[in-house]
Amino acid sequence: MKKTSFRERFRAWDEDRFDLTERTTGDLNRPMRPAPTDRTVSDEPVQRLAVGEMRAFSRIYPILAAILGVVLIAFLLMTVYDLPPFGAANVPADNEVPARYVRDGMAETGAVNVVAGVILDYRAFDTLGESHVLYTALTAVLILLLSLRDAEPEPDPEDVLMRRDGILTTTAALLVPIIVLFGIYVLLNGHLGPGGGFSGGAIIGAGLILYAIAFGFTRLERMLNLKSFRIICLVALCFYSASKCYSFFCGANGLHTIFSPGTPGRILSAGLILPLNIAVGVVVACTMYGLYSIFQRGRI
Repeated sequence: MKKTSFRERFRAWDEDRFDLTERTTGDLNRPMRPAPTDRTVSDEPVQRLAVGEMRAFSRIYPILAAILGVVLIAFLLMTVYDLPPFGAANVPADNEVPARYVRDGMAETGAVNVVAGVILDYRAFDTLGESHVLYTALTAVLILLLSLRDAEPEPDPEDVLMRRDGILTTTAALLVPIIVLFGIYVLLNGHLGPGGGFSGGAIIGAGLILYAIAFGFTRLERMLNLKSFRIICLVALCFYSASKCYSFFCGANGLHTIFSPGTPGRILSAGLILPLNIAVGVVVACTMYGLYSIFQRGRI
């Protein structure tokens, strides 16, 4: 019988074709079987060898991780040490770009909130990347935790449990509409003052989570389930991408765009900033609620 190396056994164990603690010789492609209850004396040295290798690996791994962490921290501290002093005149960031934002931001974007003009107009593709990061994170959690099988959904046990708490349900019934309404206000006010898609979406997501805690997920599933979640996120991200590609294409080629900055200070102004805030807000709200639903009950 051919004797295999530790590297081959470890690779087979990583692919679920081999139990590293059970045997060290034999065919690595055959399926694993439960270990026999009556072990022979000849198997014990082999077992001790495999377990010893795993123990050595488990001891070396924390040391290597600590060394890597120290090296990374050292590089970061060296980088921070080489940064220029705060407020210095020769800071690379203190150039004509932020001066342009402050001086011409309102006229070019139509947004009273200069920060919103920078995030959703001058640097809108960065915000698009952040939205995709949120969606990618939720997608990764979906892949890891959800079982996409065509099975009848089981009733949520917390639905019955939470409805017995009168204080929680009464408080949630009063606060949830206020929280959601305030989140919508913050979302729609992003181009006029502090707020925007990320903060407004986070507030709306918190309201949805509070509603799910108090009244269960059954009622919310009528409006926000896995299918509607996919459609909402897909439409919001596609609208964001298409609108900004159109805007940047027109701007780079000196073409006239149909999105006018409007009158600064009015709700229907700032061109694409308002609808982009709405798109970002719904993605953030759905992501927050989706992550809570997955970790709470294993599905959306």
